[in-house]
Amino acid sequence: MAEVAIERLSKRYPRSSEAAVKEVSLTVADGEFMVLLGPSGCGKSTVLRMIAGLEPITAGTVAIDGKVVNEVPAKARDIAMVFQSYALYPHMDVFDNLAFGLRRRGVPTGEIERRVGLAAAKLGLSPFLRRKPHALSGGQRQRVALGRAIVRDPKVFLFDEPLSNLDAALRVSTRNELIRQQQEIGTTTIYVTHDQVEAMTMGHRICIMDKGEVVQIGKPLAVYRDPATTFVARFLGNPPMNLVPVELSHEDGGAAARLCATGIALRQWSQRTLAGHRTLLLGIRPEDLHEDRREAGAGSDADRLVPLPVRVAAVEPLGAETLLVLTLDGLSAEVIARIGRDTRLRAGDRATIWLDTAAIHLFDPGTTRAIPRDL
Repeated sequence: MAEVAIERLSKRYPRSSEAAVKEVSLTVADGEFMVLLGPSGCGKSTVLRMIAGLEPITAGTVAIDGKVVNEVPAKARDIAMVFQSYALYPHMDVFDNLAFGLRRRGVPTGEIERRVGLAAAKLGLSPFLRRKPHALSGGQRQRVALGRAIVRDPKVFLFDEPLSNLDAALRVSTRNELIRQQQEIGTTTIYVTHDQVEAMTMGHRICIMDKGEVVQIGKPLAVYRDPATTFVARFLGNPPMNLVPVELSHEDGGAAARLCATGIALRQWSQRTLAGHRTLLLGIRPEDLHEDRREAGAGSDADRLVPLPVRVAAVEPLGAETLLVLTLDGLSAEVIARIGRDTRLRAGDRATIWLDTAAIHLFDPGTTRAIPRDL
């Protein structure tokens, strides 16, 4: 196992006016599972390929176990990479696919058989060792690709969207298998995905990227609860965080935001912190909007809950829960609330929705950065 340290890593392709990766700095601890998360084209796979040695580095450094490897060939970096396409040899059976890399390194036959047998047993592939890839399911092929990485016992695992070719049910089971394997083996892992569910459930930490840059790094729940920018707030979460413009006022009792005709006390921010702002973006997660005040969980702190008069534009039952698409008088944007499955509200109804003020976020509309709480 090893630490991976990336320092101001950049990539610019020929004849491109914009860098694909812009001074990315990131340290992945020994044994850590780090997820690079972001939309398509944000540069996360390019970062992974530069770590692997498959893509030339324009600027910056990649260090593995304390050694800068910019000029080290890919085959000498002691890294195993699992691709989206599996990259299996179609003319070889499962055993030979698993053993191929070991044979190229001159590993003795007995050791090859031992390693392949152990990996196949861990991944449930023992009954399929003599099958060709075309005779395997998508999930089994992915396990073969994972097994081929495991048998090498590398310092670092790199995964480039390995589950994106699987159907929904198989993606869940294979994701759980990857989590279990990483816990057992403990190898330093960098995993690229655009799927936030994979990032939230698999990563010890997540690194969110946008337009070639790192936007925020942290533990999944910490990033979800305290997004650093409006991009993170909207990208992480399904449905995403509601962001609505509000006017700011300062009174003797503290700062307050006016959402349409409703005043909302901003108790977690001092007037000094909000000085100079006239308008803000107020963020609220759909699960922090409640149909029933009694179910909001505010306990004795009843002042936490603020009533919002709304009109129901649409109702989307999802089984275990229901999404309400809401409009507020004077607000052009729609707001989403995640509520219980037993709601009686229907499209066109007028209702009161309760906002939990302890769960709100504030963002600067100019910089899009979060305004930290200080009270």
